[in-house]
Amino acid sequence: MSKSIISVKNLTKKFGDLAAVDNISFEVQKGEIFGFLGPNGAGKSTTLRMLTTLTAPTSGSFTINGLNPKKDVDQLKKMVGLVAEKLIMYDYLSARENLLFFGKLYKVPQDILEERTDKLLKMIGMWEWRDHKIGTYSTGMKQRINVIRALVTDPDIIFMDEPTLGLDPQSTRQVREFILELNKKGKTIILTTHIMQEAERLSDRVGIIDHGKIIALDTPENLKNSLADKRGTGVEFKVSEVPACMLDKLAKLPKVSVKQLGDNRISISYGNGTEVNKLIDAIQDCNVGILRMHTSEPTLEDVFIDLTGREFRDKATEKEQKMPAAGPGHGFRKISSRIR
Repeated sequence: MSKSIISVKNLTKKFGDLAAVDNISFEVQKGEIFGFLGPNGAGKSTTLRMLTTLTAPTSGSFTINGLNPKKDVDQLKKMVGLVAEKLIMYDYLSARENLLFFGKLYKVPQDILEERTDKLLKMIGMWEWRDHKIGTYSTGMKQRINVIRALVTDPDIIFMDEPTLGLDPQSTRQVREFILELNKKGKTIILTTHIMQEAERLSDRVGIIDHGKIIALDTPENLKNSLADKRGTGVEFKVSEVPACMLDKLAKLPKVSVKQLGDNRISISYGNGTEVNKLIDAIQDCNVGILRMHTSEPTLEDVFIDLTGREFRDKATEKEQKMPAAGPGHGFRKISSRIR
C-alpha cells in the first residue's frame, strides 16, 4: 500500500433536510481492503452510491486514481466494479450466459471475455453449475455469481456492499476466501458488512460511520487497543467458590472492577499497570481454588458497540429506502489489465 487510490473530501449527501452523509473525508490506499462499517441507515450504501457515480453528492468531492467524476466519469467507471446488495441477473439464462451478457454490454473482446468468465467460475467454485439456469440456484450460489459478475471487466477497484448477507456458512467462507484472493492479485476492495468478525478478519483498515459522520478510522488492531486502554483488559475466572473475602480483596486493588457471572464465575476488568498475578494472589489469599481462567481482549464488535451504542436499527432512513438500486451492470467496465 503505497498511495491513495480513493480520496474523499467533505462529501455530503442530503435528502431534503436529512444529511444521509455528512461532510465525511477519508482515503483508501491502493491495494488495501477497506472495511466500511456502520449501523443500518448510517450512510454506508449512500457513500458507495456516490463513489460509484450512481448518485451525485450534494457537496464535497472525491477522486479515484486522480480522476474527477465530473470530468472523467467514463474513465472512472472503467476502473470500478460494484457488487450490489441487490442481485441483478436473469433467471432464464445460465450463470455463464449471464456473465457473458454483462461483459458484452461493455464491449469486452469475446476471446478475453470467455477466458475470464471461465476462470472466474472456477475460482468461485461454480464451474460444475456453469450451464444451469440461475433460477435453479440457491441463494448462496446466486450471490457467488453476483460477486464475479462485477469482475468480468477486471476492475482495479471493487466495491462490495454486504457480499455475504444471507449466505450459509459454507458460501460465506468461500466468498471471504475469494475476497482475500482478489486482494492478493492487487485489487483494492471497499467492503461494507454488518458482520464484525468478517470486517476484522478481512480489513486492513476500518472506517466506522454513524448518523452520516465518520467517527473512527484505523486498523482493527489499533481500534481494539484504544478500547482496551479505555476500559481495561478483561479476565474471567472459574473458581471453587465466591466468598465475600475474595470480592473485597479484588475490589480494593487499583483500576480493578469485578462482576459476578454465576456458576462460580467472575469477570474482572483491570487497567494498565495491574498485574494478573495480583489478581490471582487476591483470590488464593482467601483459600479459593482457581479451576479455569482465560483473558479476553476487546473485539471489533466491542469497538463498534462502544462507538455507536447498543440500539439495533432495523430500518434505513426513509429517503435511503426510496433510492433506486443500481441498474444492470453499472460500473463494470473494461480495463486494460486482466485477471491471471
